[in-house]
Amino acid sequence: MTTSYSELKTIKDLIRFAASQFNAAGLYFGHGTDNAWDEATTLVLHALHLPHHLPTMVFDARLVAEEKLKLLELIQLRVEKRIPLSYLTHEAWFAGLSFYVDERVLVPRSPLAELIENRFEPWINPNQVTSILDLCTGSACIGIACAKMFPESEVDASDISDDALAVAKINVLRHLVENQVTLYKSDLFDQLPQKQYNIIISNPPYVDENDMSHLPKEYLHEPTLGLAAGRDGLDIVKRILNNAPRYLQKHGILIVEVGNSEQALIEQFSDYPFTWLSFERGGGGVFLLTAEQILMRNA
Repeated sequence: MTTSYSELKTIKDLIRFAASQFNAAGLYFGHGTDNAWDEATTLVLHALHLPHHLPTMVFDARLVAEEKLKLLELIQLRVEKRIPLSYLTHEAWFAGLSFYVDERVLVPRSPLAELIENRFEPWINPNQVTSILDLCTGSACIGIACAKMFPESEVDASDISDDALAVAKINVLRHLVENQVTLYKSDLFDQLPQKQYNIIISNPPYVDENDMSHLPKEYLHEPTLGLAAGRDGLDIVKRILNNAPRYLQKHGILIVEVGNSEQALIEQFSDYPFTWLSFERGGGGVFLLTAEQILMRNA
C-alpha cells in the first residue's frame, strides 16, 4: 500500500481510499457487506465512533493524525491479511442488534434474522411461545435476538465450544438478558435439560469438504469448528433431525439453516416434507419442519 498519505485529509478521502484499496486487492465481501464501498464506509465510521447516518457535510470533516494512522492500519490489515471486517471492528449486526465478535466465533450473517424479526409468523403463534432453543449458538446472536422478540420466553443457547460460549456470555451481558438466556456447553442436545421447546432454531456447521477447500481467505479466519460438517456438509444436521422430536412441543417447529448443503439434504432425506423458506432480503438454504411432520416421518 503506497501513496502520499498527506493527501488524505477528510472522512470521505479515507472512505474512497479504502474502497479503492479493497477493490484493487480483490477482497471477498461476505461478512456483513457485499461491496467495497459499504465495507470501507463501515470500517471508517466505526473506527471514528460515528453513526452511519451522518449529514453530508460531516464527511468533509478533517481527520487528526492519530485518527488517520489508526484507519490506515485497519485498511492495511483488511487488505494484506484478509481479516473480516467484523474481526477488525469487533462488531457485527444481526436482527437490528449489535454483537461483539472475534475470531472465536463465526461472523453473524444468517437470513434467520428476518425470520426472527417477523416473530416466526405465520409458522407459529408468537403469543404462545414460551421456550426457545438455539443450537450451535456461537456468538448467541440468534438466541439473544429471539429473547428480544419474545421477552416473556425462556431461551436456552448451546454450543460445544468453550471459546464460543465465552463470546456468547459477553453478548448476553451486553444485552442484559442474563435472566432470560441460559448458556449450555453441549454437543447439540447431549448435555441439555430434558425439556421441550416451542421453537428449536439452529445455524449449525454445514460446509461440505469441497466447499471447505475453496473458501475465500476471509473465511479461513473463522473457526473451522463452526463451518466444517463432513463430506456432504450434513454431519450435524442429521443429528439434529434424529434428536429434535424429543425436544419439541406438540405444535413446535424446527428451523435449520443448511446453506449450500440444501440439495444434499433433499436427496438424502427425500421423504421429509421440508418447507424451504424464502427471505425478502435474500438468502436461502433454510428449512422448517413441524413437530408433527418429524414425528410422522419417524413413526
